Amino acid sequence: MKPSAREVQASASITPADAEGVVDARVSPLGSLEHLSQQEVERLLSAGQGGLYELFRRCALAVLASGLESDDVRAIFERYKDFEIRIGRQAWGVRLDLRNAPAEAFVDGQMIRGIKEHLFAVLRDIVYIHDAILGSQNFDLNDSAGITNAVYHILRNSRLLDYKGRPDLVVCWGGHSINSAEYDYTKRVGYELGLRALNVCTGCGPGAMKGPMKGATIGHAKQRIRNGRYIGITEPGIIAAEPPNAIVNHLVIMPDIEKRLEAFVRAAHGIIVFPGGVGTAEEILYLLGVLLDPENAEQPMPVVFTGPPSSADYFEQIDRLIAQTLGEQARRHYKIIIGDAAQAAREMASGIERVREFRREKQDAYAFNWLLKIPADFQRPFHPTHEAMARLELRRDLEPHVLAANLRRAFSGIVAGNVKESGMQAIDTYGPFELRGDREIVRLLDELLSAFVAQKRMKLAGEYRPCYRLVA
Repeated sequence: MKPSAREVQASASITPADAEGVVDARVSPLGSLEHLSQQEVERLLSAGQGGLYELFRRCALAVLASGLESDDVRAIFERYKDFEIRIGRQAWGVRLDLRNAPAEAFVDGQMIRGIKEHLFAVLRDIVYIHDAILGSQNFDLNDSAGITNAVYHILRNSRLLDYKGRPDLVVCWGGHSINSAEYDYTKRVGYELGLRALNVCTGCGPGAMKGPMKGATIGHAKQRIRNGRYIGITEPGIIAAEPPNAIVNHLVIMPDIEKRLEAFVRAAHGIIVFPGGVGTAEEILYLLGVLLDPENAEQPMPVVFTGPPSSADYFEQIDRLIAQTLGEQARRHYKIIIGDAAQAAREMASGIERVREFRREKQDAYAFNWLLKIPADFQRPFHPTHEAMARLELRRDLEPHVLAANLRRAFSGIVAGNVKESGMQAIDTYGPFELRGDREIVRLLDELLSAFVAQKRMKLAGEYRPCYRLVA
């Protein structure tokens, strides 16, 4: 059949976009899946036409729409409701045929190279997870060791673990909806990390996930580092609200938020936390809950909370919540550095050297922290239904790691209600999630969440309607 007037040939060149800002394209692999066996092609063709199609379509659309300044997933999906992506066969493997794709993904008749890499990374991970992880008997996903093994194999399949250098990977967490002063500060920290030959891993989206990478590129350039790593780790439920930013040069899709968080902490040699919202609070509680496990008492893991002077109150509130829920022992696992980007980077560099010495002594891998103990409560997927949220126990008499796990789930549910399509639909149907707890914990949560709303940390734009209700 003759291509349409707007269709891209294998070279991915296009004619100008139509009035709706969409184009048709035919794209060959780049970065992943360049060479495939006939059996792999058959599996991909089968997956493209079967139950995986809608999941792959949505993740692909999120990547192609990454230039849009929006975290409203339903608006994005509605705007491009006619978008289609099909897997076709060609002599050396597969191709992707796109219909009504966002024109922002192309420039001067070519798909942007980074977006093309991200698109095939999505295909690689979605199909691998479905075929080799979920569709295999080799991984017991009800067992803690089995879950860790699955996380390892996904990262290995993505070639993230191929790096053979010294420990140098700093995971940076923070909000996608932050103000300009906070964003500029994340760039300064990233710059200082780059000057110290440290690499950056984030949740791959905008805001505090983009800033450190942007700064690190300049630091790396000054040090003539040409192979800087800017790693983005995401999952299907969040990728549309936080699509990969253009600097990410190694994208990995994990099956769910729990495996995404495990991938972060097992790959990390140190962690920096910038200001953020409920997603950042979820990450903090996950990390501290893991580090509070007695089996991790010897684990060196440098953790720095940092932001500009204007963010001092934010970290005071986070610190107060941690102290009054998880106790003083949790506060020993992090340092708060305000307004000093160079000191935050120096703290990371010295902490990572301790990590290197520990891994050498224990003969643990540099690329994947096998010795870190992650309790099963932090690994099991939590599905934030109204019933599940209402059943969460938020009581001060719980063991700190148990309370941390439940608080993490509570924040995860709020994230779902804010930006994940399934959570937003549940809120529309049944109203806000209800969270019950001790009066003091409810008071602390109310103070923190109210501050997030006032500081516009919940959504990029528009008036925020809370998806939760707190009951003491």
